[in-house]
Amino acid sequence: MADIGVVIAHIFLFVSLYFEIFLLVTFLERRHEVGGSSEEPTLFPTVTVIVPCWNEVKTLARTVKSLLALEYPKEKLSIFIVDDGSKDGTWEAMQEFKDAPMVTLFRKKNGGKFTALNLGIEQATSEIVGCLDADSIVKPDALKRIIKHFEDPLISAVTPGIKINNPKNIIEHIQVAEYTFSAFIRKVFSFMGAIYITPGPFSFFRRDIFKTIGLYRHAHNTEDLEMALRLQKNNLRIVNAHDAHVYTNAPRTPRTLYKQRVRWIHGFLENAKDYRSLFFKRGHGDLSFFILPTAALSIFLALYFTGFALFNTVIFIINKSIEFSAVGFGLVAQVPHLDWFFLKTESIFIISMILVLLTTTLIVIGRYILDQRVTFSRDIVYFLLFYSFLAPFWLFTSVYRTTFAKKTSWR
Repeated sequence: MADIGVVIAHIFLFVSLYFEIFLLVTFLERRHEVGGSSEEPTLFPTVTVIVPCWNEVKTLARTVKSLLALEYPKEKLSIFIVDDGSKDGTWEAMQEFKDAPMVTLFRKKNGGKFTALNLGIEQATSEIVGCLDADSIVKPDALKRIIKHFEDPLISAVTPGIKINNPKNIIEHIQVAEYTFSAFIRKVFSFMGAIYITPGPFSFFRRDIFKTIGLYRHAHNTEDLEMALRLQKNNLRIVNAHDAHVYTNAPRTPRTLYKQRVRWIHGFLENAKDYRSLFFKRGHGDLSFFILPTAALSIFLALYFTGFALFNTVIFIINKSIEFSAVGFGLVAQVPHLDWFFLKTESIFIISMILVLLTTTLIVIGRYILDQRVTFSRDIVYFLLFYSFLAPFWLFTSVYRTTFAKKTSWR
């Protein structure tokens, strides 16, 4: 049985290594497309930005002010702020912007974020429609960099480059490295036509596509993931504007991070079931035959390795306990020394170390993509030290909730 476990571990390690090397090679082949462009869009279509709000009194003003500071023709920009039945004074905070020419305020009964987005889409008359979470802020040039991509008539949606805003503690710094790694992944997926999430912070769409594929749906509290899968199912192209920078607030405690990730992973699994017809289907390329299957497999791969590591740790402790009880601890302390004979040379250990090194490389490349200093930062150190201990908790809970049809809450 132990031998079978080792064989399975080797297979999973090979899959992980192959996946990361494949992404790295894909990036290197098209790295010339990553450099930021200072070119202005040749056309400036009308744009509506929808800001759905639910109990966002603390962050709303900063978010809206960042939108008002966008470097975009003011006569072609509309900002819809939609209060989705807040209870904390968000509506009163919105009144600060009631006289701004670009801003329109809406108030509705609480129905969920997707209903607030749908209200904005239904009221919009612009050519392009996008959204911005009420806890995020954008750089002044972000919208222009997004709009530049819509000059290609085949592009239906554009996603931004997302960064963590003002990280302070270890939990937030772990997410900085995670988001940096995601920036690399998202850009490579863009090259492959395989983006399957259009995130709430500053994703944009041609308004006409909603007439074809419909409005947002509840989608297990992950409407941004479902919308991207629906676009892909309808063969509508999504690309990533890595240089359109958006700053979002990250969970600051292990508990809030855990709840957010349970919602994300559970939402992915549920939407994967809803869109299972996308798996291994001709006409959807890398997304269908490689990206979605690997994304689903990676969840179970991580859980398997967690169990594998725990099992081997217990066996190690038991064996050492037996040795100490038989031989004794000894009365004379020995000076520790390095003996290369005892260096771990098992293939699992070596491949694991290669994976760690490769993951670190991809995070560093992600920093380059997001126009940050290409250095080995403390964010990466925290990520490598702690992420593998945190992730199994929300992965296990997500699989459990999906298996037994348990729902997740937004917050």
